Amino acid sequence: MNTYAFIDSQNLNLGVRSQGWKLDWRKFRQYLRNKYNVTEAYLFIGYKPGNQGLYTSLQKMGFLLIFKPTMILPDKTVKGNVDAELVLHSMIQFENYKKAIIVSGDGDFFCLVEYLEQKNKLFHIIAPNKHYSKLFKPYSKFIVRMDQLRGSVESKTTGIGGRSKP
Repeated sequence: MNTYAFIDSQNLNLGVRSQGWKLDWRKFRQYLRNKYNVTEAYLFIGYKPGNQGLYTSLQKMGFLLIFKPTMILPDKTVKGNVDAELVLHSMIQFENYKKAIIVSGDGDFFCLVEYLEQKNKLFHIIAPNKHYSKLFKPYSKFIVRMDQLRGSVESKTTGIGGRSKP
């Protein structure tokens, strides 16, 4: 089965960190490949100058990065909302996959999830934790929670992809 994953990186990263742990992106990509036969893993991420090393590492792990310009908000947090890009690319690629995995707990993706399910193309919604949108309740049989996968995808080191920082 040809499966694509569409990953809201900020929702995933912040959702996992809110539980007190870090995701090992390499283990996560391997998990997607081994468990669900994900052939293409689109990672939607805000672009920040100076993060080229991170982006290169993620690409080497097998993620296809789709960048969104970021904004610095008045409170100094960085915002790179990728929702429209994720929906757009899932439709651009629609004919190329048999099943899709949406990695986000954000209810903004309800219309996409609904459409994919109607077209029999929804495989899973991978939510970062138990606090995903209540809009997904009708699709609970598709939900996989990252907090329940922690043992398989948690970073044991401080560096990205399981490597210690220098």
